[in-house]
Amino acid sequence: MSKQTRLMQPRDPKKTLGRLFGYFKYNKALFYTGITFIILTSIAEIAVSGLLSPIIDILVGDFEKTIFVKYLILMAFLVILISMGRYLGNLLMAKLAQGTIFRIRKDMFSHMQKLPISYFDVHAHGDLMSTFTNDVDMLNQALEQSVSQIITSALTMVGTFTVMLLISPILTLAVIVLLAVMLFSAKYVGKRSTKNFRRQQAALADMNGYIEEMMSGQKVVKVFNYEDRAINKFTDKNTELRKAGTQAATYGVMIMPIMGNLSYVLYALISILGAIMVLRNRLSVGNIAAFLQYTRTISRPITTVSNQLNTLFAALAGAERIFNILDEQVEVDGGDVSLVKEEEELYWKVPEKNGAFNLVPLKGDITFENVDFGYLPGQKVLKNINLYAKPGQKIAFVGSTGAGKTTITNLINRFYEITNGTIYYDGIDIKRINKFDLRSTMSIVLQDVHLFEGTIADNIRYGRLDANDEEVKEAAKLANAHYFIKNLPQGYQTMLSVDGENLSQGERQLLSIARAAIANPTILILDEATSSVDTRTEKLIAEGMDKLMEGRTTFVIAHRLSTVRDSNAIMVLEQGEIIERGDHDDLMEQQGRYYALNTGSIELE
Repeated sequence: MSKQTRLMQPRDPKKTLGRLFGYFKYNKALFYTGITFIILTSIAEIAVSGLLSPIIDILVGDFEKTIFVKYLILMAFLVILISMGRYLGNLLMAKLAQGTIFRIRKDMFSHMQKLPISYFDVHAHGDLMSTFTNDVDMLNQALEQSVSQIITSALTMVGTFTVMLLISPILTLAVIVLLAVMLFSAKYVGKRSTKNFRRQQAALADMNGYIEEMMSGQKVVKVFNYEDRAINKFTDKNTELRKAGTQAATYGVMIMPIMGNLSYVLYALISILGAIMVLRNRLSVGNIAAFLQYTRTISRPITTVSNQLNTLFAALAGAERIFNILDEQVEVDGGDVSLVKEEEELYWKVPEKNGAFNLVPLKGDITFENVDFGYLPGQKVLKNINLYAKPGQKIAFVGSTGAGKTTITNLINRFYEITNGTIYYDGIDIKRINKFDLRSTMSIVLQDVHLFEGTIADNIRYGRLDANDEEVKEAAKLANAHYFIKNLPQGYQTMLSVDGENLSQGERQLLSIARAAIANPTILILDEATSSVDTRTEKLIAEGMDKLMEGRTTFVIAHRLSTVRDSNAIMVLEQGEIIERGDHDDLMEQQGRYYALNTGSIELE
């Protein structure tokens, strides 16, 4: 999603704040206890300021030592209460913030695991990572530093206004007028600051996404001498971030001086008016001293909150992006057919309308009937696809890049939902089968292997997490991976870096075959699994795959036509349609496109 799109999205700060604070319900004890300490602290601070009035009046009037000492003892007690209450309140609210962020991170990661593949097709990985890191960190900082201060400020303002009205309604009115000016100034600057902080966050996400893209594609960057252009493009994005950050900071740093200077004006004005009222005996010296203290107290919350606006605005922008992810529609399932095990055999449990159910043996029979599909509405990628694969058969797909080969296999495991037609699995509409059980019967071996940081054994076991060490070794032997693994210094306990960069391409591919084998799938999908390895390694991989394919329904997408000659059926696709079908001999006799590809008249694009 582009930076411009982000900035055009509607914003609802009130809704975002309400939703954010709704997370406090998961830590009610911390919240209510922390609030209690904050309330006690605020009341104590107001009371301490109020004690200035009688103490000063005693000093300037008829001095009574006993009463004076009592007031001092009471003030000392309140000061101790303020110190302890502030510490405990801030500590509990900090713990509340950490608990809230913990929950948000958990919700985000859990939600993203449930999002459809189509979501990740249109959202840059770096952009999503920026939300997980920058936005969450900014929100954490705001919750830790700002929540308790905002609550304290609100309580202090209400309590202070109440006492000020009791001392002098006239002076309180003057305070309200100047506070209105301060609030208007904060709102004016804050509105522009919010806009620029959103722009800054979007620019930061855009730049992070580009950095991740360039880092992951360094080999391509270097082989095509793209370094200078990459630097120039990064400079453009970095410049945009600098401009957005400068604009945000410009408005952000304006708030504190404005609030500070206006608070000094307020203090001076109240001092003048208060002195006049003291001279006219409408207020005591102690009254005006306490009122002036309240004047500083009442302006402090506004100044404090204003000082936190930079963090608050950035956090609010980040929270909006976080909630945008959490509001994304999860992958729809709706399947009522599940996989069950009866007497060591697997069956589809198919519910009937009368409440009964049928048990259909799991075989691996796949049928496409008049299937249409498009990634976007109105744009068909596959048109009227009809095919069948009987249990144990090997079906191959051949065609130019973009012909729809991989798309067909993505429909079998319901990564995407078809537009028209029906796909049957063992005679059952595939939409009726719940996705977890459907995918548990399948394994995929891709050309681009993704391995996880961890041991070789753990990466193989990823295909079936409850597999023991012996089963891991058997899967590796079946995939022809055992030989190279046992010759590694730590064997199956050899640690892999991310994506297995410390292994060759062929070794990574053999591990992916072993991972598929240990899952013991009914249906196997091989997506150009040998197109980027040398001939010797291809032979090892082919032997491993041949063992893996035995007795399984297999769909093969191959760039090298030599790997599909023994297929039961070969489908030749172009522009989303099957234009030829048959086994190798049939298609060679037809002397169509498949024949031209084999004889070299044309080449796969």
